[in-house]
Amino acid sequence: MSLNRSEKQAVIDEVAALAAKAQTLVMAEYRGITVADLTKLRVEARKAGVSISVLKNTLARRAVTGTPFEVAAEQMTGPLIYGFSEDAVAAAKVVVEFAKTNDKMVLRGGVYAGKSLDVDGVKSLASIPSKDVLLSQLLGLMQSPISRLARVVAALAEKRGEAQPEAEAQPA
Repeated sequence: MSLNRSEKQAVIDEVAALAAKAQTLVMAEYRGITVADLTKLRVEARKAGVSISVLKNTLARRAVTGTPFEVAAEQMTGPLIYGFSEDAVAAAKVVVEFAKTNDKMVLRGGVYAGKSLDVDGVKSLASIPSKDVLLSQLLGLMQSPISRLARVVAALAEKRGEAQPEAEAQPA
């Protein structure tokens, strides 16, 4: 089914809006994947805040023109699925996890921070913990010295408390 000029422009505008907000783009071949599996991928992607689209490559190239994702224009060949995410690692995580369970999904590459990523780069990006996990780890590190200090002070106070009754009992 062919799109007319205004429909094509609407698709380009929609994808350009996604690209304007996104930090990461991940591309993968979806040849041979069933509709049911693609639906599962879309559901998982939606949960993670990732926008998954199947686009004509010429429309995708036009949509990313003038954005940091323009560096991937040469990789946009063949039947591709495009994953855009505002979270730096979400798109990579969703697509890489799906590719682990579905051998027909073939990672092609991606873009992060205006730099083109190969397959290994996308997998490396997917292995980074999410922002929430990193923030909780940082908070744990920041709380660690304070909680240690509190435990030491409590132990000293407890020791002093035990030493006080003995000292009072001897002079009498």
